[in-house]
Amino acid sequence: MKSALDSVFDWALRWSRGGVIGTLTLLFLLHLTIGDINISTQLVVALFALLVGIPHGAIDHLISIPSKPRSRFIAYIVIYVAIAILAGWAIATWNINGFCAVLLMSALHFGFGDASYLNERRDSKNQTRISVFLGAIYAIPAGFLPVILPLTDSRTQSALARINPALNGWAGDYGTNLRNLVMAVAVVAVLALLLQKRFEMVIDLALLFALSYFAPPLIAFACYFGFWHALRHTARLVPKLPAANSMAIDGNRNRAISNAVFPGLYAVGATLLAALVAMIWFPEEFSYSLLWSTLVIVWALTVPHMISTARFDRRALSVK
Repeated sequence: MKSALDSVFDWALRWSRGGVIGTLTLLFLLHLTIGDINISTQLVVALFALLVGIPHGAIDHLISIPSKPRSRFIAYIVIYVAIAILAGWAIATWNINGFCAVLLMSALHFGFGDASYLNERRDSKNQTRISVFLGAIYAIPAGFLPVILPLTDSRTQSALARINPALNGWAGDYGTNLRNLVMAVAVVAVLALLLQKRFEMVIDLALLFALSYFAPPLIAFACYFGFWHALRHTARLVPKLPAANSMAIDGNRNRAISNAVFPGLYAVGATLLAALVAMIWFPEEFSYSLLWSTLVIVWALTVPHMISTARFDRRALSVK
């Protein structure tokens, strides 16, 4: 018998895949009609997609720690914000080193978070979980494809010049080798998953490769973050939030999803405000573009967010 939560996880699967397919289709049609998309349009689309993805990581305090005792809850919030501020300062100050560190961290967080989602989806259907070994085989390319391929693309130079010129040449002489390594790992992973008949995981990797390889770099990463990672993580939030979980069990999928999204909407406005304030008060580090300021804040928030969700990922990746 299926769990009432399975429709929530299926919703995330359909829309995350649909988001990638829709993005690629739209880009193809635009290429046929107007040619290449200019960098200004890419910046606008990327900013929108990033903002769409922000709410999923804004309610860690609701799932990571009980609200009582209140002193413990407040301490958690203070530490969470302090870590984010420290991470944001490090990324903005140590441009390339901070950038590389957050790329590695993000790729691992994305990949293993996606593998955790697949296991939790299988739980909702009362199916056997994938093994830790297969989960890792899937997670590495699932996380590194949408991070490394766009940033080692030949089109990235002009994009980075608009975002933050200091990031140009971030990979040094190793960009091509790094790119080839990630694609080679993805090929090996696909072959291993095909041998195990894990076709859904192969479809995911194929879609992530297509988005990361063919889409303009800025759009590729931002659309992955907003329309893939955020949607799947939102589905994972539903069973962890009592009110949303009750709605899902009652068969009200849409209200359950809304209940997992609305509490984090304030973060969209807060992020934009913080980005604008940073551009005004710290022009040396943040004056390049609103997208750069937003990226720094999103990456900074990813650090405590990753720490908060690590134990849920570890639990989801273990075999029952």
